[in-house]
Amino acid sequence: MELREKSRGGRPRSFDRDGALDIAMRLFWRHGYEGVSIGELTRALGIAPPSLYAAFGSKAKLYAEALGRYEALSTVGLPEAGEAETLEDAVRQLLEASVAAVTHPAGELGCMISTGMIFANPEHEDVARIVAERRDRYREAIVRALAPWAGEAEAPALARYLIAVMQGLSVQARDGASAGELGAIVEQVLAGLRARRLAGS
Repeated sequence: MELREKSRGGRPRSFDRDGALDIAMRLFWRHGYEGVSIGELTRALGIAPPSLYAAFGSKAKLYAEALGRYEALSTVGLPEAGEAETLEDAVRQLLEASVAAVTHPAGELGCMISTGMIFANPEHEDVARIVAERRDRYREAIVRALAPWAGEAEAPALARYLIAVMQGLSVQARDGASAGELGAIVEQVLAGLRARRLAGS
């Protein structure tokens, strides 16, 4: 979608909606929904508020689109049967991909979804619910992905545990932890899985 907004000289200038969405995504990723004002958005996008509302409807709708854009660009894949021989291999793939994503030099630190809108002003509950629903969908996807190794009975609890680990990795990355330091956390998780497997054998 391309809109046109009048420049100060009166000539219309084109508005790259997709490019604006990328800019908004980075702002929300870095500062959170409540940390970015309409004024900051319009300044970063180079448009007036009416043009922002014409293009996206509202700040909340822009945020929802930015979340979708973030998901589309996410590098955190899910392990698949044939790619991992054991449950430990599958969990390693998942967590190492998470570490790479939250520390990638081309992106912002942390994960926009796993730690987004954890605490929100009551007036933004609808937006917080959108993020929570995306977290739930991702957890359910992890359940399905791990079921071939963990079994359908154990996979839900394991997925919830791994989501908690991934949220912790995201927070640690935001606080400045390096990929190596986060990798050490992953190794601790894997050591726990091995110990549990040995105890149950």
